[in-house]
Amino acid sequence: MKYDVKDLSLAKKGALRIEWASEEMPVLKLIKERFRKEKPLKGIRLSACLHVTTETANLAEVLSAGGADVRVCASNPLSTQDDVAAAMVKYMKVPVFAIKGEDSKTYYKHITAAVEHKPNITMDDGADVISVIHGKRRDLVKDVLGGTEETTTGVIRLKSLERQNMLLFPIVAVNDANTKHLFDNRYGTGQSTIDGIFRATNILFAGKNVVVSGYGWCGRGVAMRAEGMGSNVIICEVDPLKALEATMDGYRVMPIADAARIGDIFITLTGDINVLRKEHFKTMKSGVILANSGHFNVEIDIPALKAMSKSVRQIREFVEEFTLPGGKKINLLGEGRLINLAAAEGHPSCVMDMSFANQALSAEFIRKNHAKLKRKVYCVPEDIDKEIARLKLKATGIKIDTLTPEQKKYLESWEIGT
Repeated sequence: MKYDVKDLSLAKKGALRIEWASEEMPVLKLIKERFRKEKPLKGIRLSACLHVTTETANLAEVLSAGGADVRVCASNPLSTQDDVAAAMVKYMKVPVFAIKGEDSKTYYKHITAAVEHKPNITMDDGADVISVIHGKRRDLVKDVLGGTEETTTGVIRLKSLERQNMLLFPIVAVNDANTKHLFDNRYGTGQSTIDGIFRATNILFAGKNVVVSGYGWCGRGVAMRAEGMGSNVIICEVDPLKALEATMDGYRVMPIADAARIGDIFITLTGDINVLRKEHFKTMKSGVILANSGHFNVEIDIPALKAMSKSVRQIREFVEEFTLPGGKKINLLGEGRLINLAAAEGHPSCVMDMSFANQALSAEFIRKNHAKLKRKVYCVPEDIDKEIARLKLKATGIKIDTLTPEQKKYLESWEIGT
């Protein structure tokens, strides 16, 4: 079996952490039981480009139980948990190509290795596998039934391909499922981003001006958690509706140029490029902290920051201190990559349980329905979304009401009024 991980001797530690995470993933456990019996993915070759974490290991186990031949590579150079990668290879017999801190050349070499078995289904977090197949490896398209996409940034890229009529196979946008973005993006990103900043810096949030760029579901989550820690939260937005919502939620809303002058901690979550750039660095206070929780490391203009600095040093494990002429210091966390995975462990397993349940059931959906699907980006079917919510409630012991026949009739008719 081919693989490329840091050190197989880390496998025992990784296996224990995978087991720990599994206890918080009851929906995946239920799906795994059914998959093991029914084998809905039997004969399917599946290439997954995801963050190689304990939660991903549990997803890979479910897919394998369903009969899939799974290969895994990292979707971010800094997000791999090396002990988990080792455990997946040694104990789960899943070929993994991922090493924390790998350079860009190795990163893409690993993606290529993950698609060498000619996948029938792709599974992405950021659309890098799909981009490789649409670019340098179009020879693989003939074998692909469809793919899934985990995150907002990837869905944006894929919808761009669809608009240009360049998408070569159907995609299920897992990110757009309610049981994904309403929980993973909001509660997962909210907690794990703050966790990553804590671990990297050990700073106090109370009393700090925290600038959150982007008020999507991820931004909402981070703002909520930062406020809970006693921070003064400032929101920067380009969408008037989201800016209005942030205002109604009680946050200060202002342009990034104004926020740059007063912020202590800056967190980008927009999915766009150069959100924090040269003109903002010039007006920032000395000692500010810059962190990113958007998928790619392009939201902070790092080349510009380097160019205007007279020196750079690693002051803590995940903190680079940039000193500008005049002595002002700007601290960049985790090389501008996803701080929740670069410096911490990513989302809690509890929310990834639903996200990866969507991945597993969407892979099954593609297997069963690929002949009817067009080359476009699809939402997760509503029945899958609701089934995952039902299973999550069942697993946590929460019961809800059901409509009476009278109530159903009332909602389905127009004749009954006041």
